[in-house]
Amino acid sequence: METITKRIQSIDILRGIIMALMALDHTRDFFHIDAMTQDPTNMETTTPILFFTRWITHFCAPTFVFLSGTSIYLQSLRKTKKELALFLFTRGLWLIFAELTLVGFGWSFDYMFHIFFLQVIWAIGCSMVILSGLIFFNYRVLLGLGVIITLSHNLMDYTTITDPELDSVANVMIVTNFTPYSIGPFTFLSAYAILPWTGIMLLGFAVGKWFSAKDFTPKQRKKLLVRTGLSLIALFIILRFINSYGDLQPWSSQKSPIYTLLSFLNVTKYPPSLMYACMTLGPCMLALAALENVSNKFTAIMNVFGRVPFFYYLLHVYVIHFLCVILFYAEGYEFADNFRIPIAFGFRPRENFGFSLSITYLMWLLVLFICYFPSRWYNNYKSTHTKWWLSYV
Repeated sequence: METITKRIQSIDILRGIIMALMALDHTRDFFHIDAMTQDPTNMETTTPILFFTRWITHFCAPTFVFLSGTSIYLQSLRKTKKELALFLFTRGLWLIFAELTLVGFGWSFDYMFHIFFLQVIWAIGCSMVILSGLIFFNYRVLLGLGVIITLSHNLMDYTTITDPELDSVANVMIVTNFTPYSIGPFTFLSAYAILPWTGIMLLGFAVGKWFSAKDFTPKQRKKLLVRTGLSLIALFIILRFINSYGDLQPWSSQKSPIYTLLSFLNVTKYPPSLMYACMTLGPCMLALAALENVSNKFTAIMNVFGRVPFFYYLLHVYVIHFLCVILFYAEGYEFADNFRIPIAFGFRPRENFGFSLSITYLMWLLVLFICYFPSRWYNNYKSTHTKWWLSYV
């Protein structure tokens, strides 16, 4: 029982760390003065600290999705396939609904829902629905599918689709070109193509087997995690040096060695390219191995965030946006300015709004501080109650 607890804690701690980093990226979106006018990965305008502020958060979504797959495997150890399939299907639909409503409103504060942004919760929900059907296949099939999808979806980089309807399907499922499309009166913008993220979830599911006490000892698991992590990092470096298949964005020599390094690390998240997956999932594996027996105040805090990921995700979006509203009025804006000036999100002007990067970091710490106490309360509540809906939040 002790070993199982440590394993689950290592997963929760890592999930908590990436959830905290996720808040950094979203805090930057709302509070950094240049967030809406400059791309932090643009080599012409970025700085190393700004680039790495964005780059470090690249680890969030793939690790989040990957660990969702790992958790699903652990659930498969105590559920029948029919029970797990039903849970994945219903929870997936719930997450899709939540993305379109609760999460979407938290981002936009637009009660008219003029546009629906399909982001990470959408990708996880859709992947769960897909996995609810695939779960009846054996482990090797799911592992193979995860590997094939992750290795091959970049082949779409070399494909031109001329049919508008087929292009819309490909946009949602595979490529993500950020083109708005309409269904009746509703407009949708897909940031997270479904299939590449499903591939990452399947890989996480496959790695979940390493956390099964009946299949692997802690020593064997740690060795597998380290070897796989180092192999993925090596594959990223090799593919990146080749500068061909695996990412649409080639690196190039820049004005200084540090900027050349930034260019080398600047890979494609939308959709998650093969190089991006290797670059992020490799360190994810190493972190899982390193965190397994670590216990201190920091990991205890991260463990709280990691044990209530959806609750925390929803909470941090609203906390950040409410703080943005306070700043909006504190800087002298009025409600009507939402309709008179260019607005990125509700109460978030695109220009001349926000703080320097250093103050943005302080705002991030404030967000984490505010989110910690409700997350701790909900974690305690969830641990001491068995109501059916708790597994959905």
